[in-house]
Amino acid sequence: MLHINGLTKRYGKLLANDHLSFDVLPGRITILLGPNGAGKSTAIKAIAGLSRFEGEITIDGHDNKSLEAKRALGYIPETPSVYEFLTINEHMEFIARAYGLTDGWRQRADALLARFELDDKRTKLGKELSKGMQQKVSICCALLTEPTLLLVDEPMVGLDPHAIKELKAVFREERDRGCAVLISTHMLDSVSELWDDLRILMNGKIAAARTRAEVDASGESLEELFFDITERKEAGAQ
Repeated sequence: MLHINGLTKRYGKLLANDHLSFDVLPGRITILLGPNGAGKSTAIKAIAGLSRFEGEITIDGHDNKSLEAKRALGYIPETPSVYEFLTINEHMEFIARAYGLTDGWRQRADALLARFELDDKRTKLGKELSKGMQQKVSICCALLTEPTLLLVDEPMVGLDPHAIKELKAVFREERDRGCAVLISTHMLDSVSELWDDLRILMNGKIAAARTRAEVDASGESLEELFFDITERKEAGAQ
């Protein structure tokens, strides 16, 4: 589904992503885990087609900046992006029209808004919403299209406990539907029970790649594995 080969991103002399190569498979949740400044958000923005980069990124076999790739992608950014002068209802309709959705999108929108406790706020403008509510709108917009690749950057930031619970359930449901899910985060406890495949990012490079089965067989927890790898890498760099 998502294929990344040699993703490299520079900001002047800073090498934010250093030849990253990995795949995100259908029906799997892949976690891109790393400390602040590791290059996670830079990689996510490149995958989403929001920045220039060196290397190759394809979504379902299509170049990630192509229309076909964008139709397959659902993107939930760390900082929600909503239109100040559109209501929540209008956001959903805008997405439906932009993606050419026809059958059943209104029912799906209704279900998503109810699930994330936005049902009674449908007529509120984007500028009237709290950051947490804006994040919920962003989530609903990304899910409305039933994407085949769901790209998520620090998903739990700003959400209340109910929304976090529902979002975790959504990730599992999307995986079971056959969607490829990539979640970028530095918050271990937010993803510890969710993932199937793991990529640990440090200093713009993949420091480790594991499957859930491999970690379970090792007897290590995700937290133990993360600190073992990152602290060893830091010690080696000194």
